[in-house]
Amino acid sequence: MNGTPAEDGSPRATGPAHGGGRAGPGGRVRTDGSLRIVRLANFVAPASGGLRTALRELGKGYRAAGHRPVLVVPGERESDRETEQGRVITLPGPLLPGTGGYRVLTGRARIAGLLEELAPDRLEVSDRTTLRWTGKWARRARIPAVMVSHETADGVLRTWGLPEGAARRTADALNIRTAHTYARVVCTTAFAEREFVRVGARNVVRAPLGVDLAERHPALRDPGLRARYACAAETLLVMCSRLSPEKRPGTALDALEALRRRGRRAVLVVAGDGPLRARLARRARERGLPVTFLGHVRDRAFLGALQACADVCLAPGPAETFGLAALEAMACGTPVVASASSALPEVIGPAGAVAQDRGEAFAEAVELVLERPGPDRREAARARARRFGWDASVAAFLAAHDAPGAVRQTAGRAGPAAPDGQEGTAPVRPVARPAGSGR
Repeated sequence: MNGTPAEDGSPRATGPAHGGGRAGPGGRVRTDGSLRIVRLANFVAPASGGLRTALRELGKGYRAAGHRPVLVVPGERESDRETEQGRVITLPGPLLPGTGGYRVLTGRARIAGLLEELAPDRLEVSDRTTLRWTGKWARRARIPAVMVSHETADGVLRTWGLPEGAARRTADALNIRTAHTYARVVCTTAFAEREFVRVGARNVVRAPLGVDLAERHPALRDPGLRARYACAAETLLVMCSRLSPEKRPGTALDALEALRRRGRRAVLVVAGDGPLRARLARRARERGLPVTFLGHVRDRAFLGALQACADVCLAPGPAETFGLAALEAMACGTPVVASASSALPEVIGPAGAVAQDRGEAFAEAVELVLERPGPDRREAARARARRFGWDASVAAFLAAHDAPGAVRQTAGRAGPAAPDGQEGTAPVRPVARPAGSGR
């Protein structure tokens, strides 16, 4: 990492996009080369899936790289503990009605005071709405700050009922302000990147997420577990998703109904919870659909075995910007059928199929996948998952932070797979920045 000496002789971080010399005391690299990376996240609940996994794995990676991650999240009560992902501070936060358990960090003065106390070298924020103000705090403190885009703003607004034109205009205004406020915006896929490119953002970088290939693997397939939910002649569909409007879980039930109309003996197991669970369960009963709702599954070994037992996993969320559950299923050797409106097409590649956001279209895609010989489709799924490892993800995120020792790869599209099977991507890929956004 290049930088000019601070007044006390210690290296001074120039900051990812703040301009040379702008990073003050908070941007210094400590004498041992480590960084205190303070991470703020909202909308994290005990039943959270992908975001909680990403926070955990990135924190573990930062720590293994010699840095000192600190995660601040909302919860029912205050706590401060050391974990495998570093220090985790929980602040009491109110429940958001209708979200199925999500809480948020409130009280700017309290959060700002904590940040002052923690004295971060880098700030990483995983909430583009209620925590966006922290970007201005970081600029005043001269601390390089990164915003992680875990969803597309216009996609979420559309799934919540806002007309397309209004959703796009609202998202563009939000994204322009975000790109102006933060040193960098991290997007996990080209799909997530597009809404920032659309507004001319030039401080956006690409950093993919990953999967634990040792924890998720085809050998988890358990005939006894499969027999618990489907007989040998039945097709077992699995959906691992939060049951909330932006995830469109009802599409999975519509697909099951369409498959059964076609004469396919299919059953569906749903792992996940959320505000729509009662409504979905009622719909399944009224239509006589064989659906098992497991609720939130805390046992990751059980969840992996369930994914490995499935014939096809469904990922109907149209606003997904990566899709960790889908990637985990592929690591277990199970192909995925995903929404064509999401980022999943670029993640799953040939290891599954994509469909328009209708039950009939998903049913057709499931049939196409099942036409392939079982061993071939399972090997293709595992091979695709090998292209995504957490080591590469951690390196990309650290490069976005300009962490010492992080390797900045050249811009460009994905190259051939590396010898160890991980994708040879260019994880840090700058794109256009908003005109007039000079710092």
